[in-house]
Amino acid sequence: QGQLVESGGGLVQPGGSLRLSCTASGFTLDYYAVGWFRQAPGKEREGILCISASDSSDGSTYYTDSVKGRFTVSRGTSKNTVYLQMNDLTPEDTAVYSCATDLTGICPALPRMTIFRGQGTQVTVSS
Repeated sequence: QGQLVESGGGLVQPGGSLRLSCTASGFTLDYYAVGWFRQAPGKEREGILCISASDSSDGSTYYTDSVKGRFTVSRGTSKNTVYLQMNDLTPEDTAVYSCATDLTGICPALPRMTIFRGQGTQVTVSS
């Protein structure tokens, strides 16, 4: 049975960077669009951005304007890993970050992916 596992979270100072990983087992992540989400304390889960399948020309889709210019998504060479590079982090980026896929090749217009979702990794931005 497939699953997604996130890693790379931690404590970082404002202005710092982190790279999160989303690794799949049980299926090949390269074939599918992968979304990144976050949930801050007391807030609803928020879609951040998505990367389409590796053979798609659609590229990535941003769901949150606040991360444009700071966050990027990419695929690893292993075909089973997707990365979220986060730069210029602020305390408002503090949240549990998770990845998900609905086993389709194109990023959805709305950030809803529920078939496979990881447990998440904590990112805390604080001085």
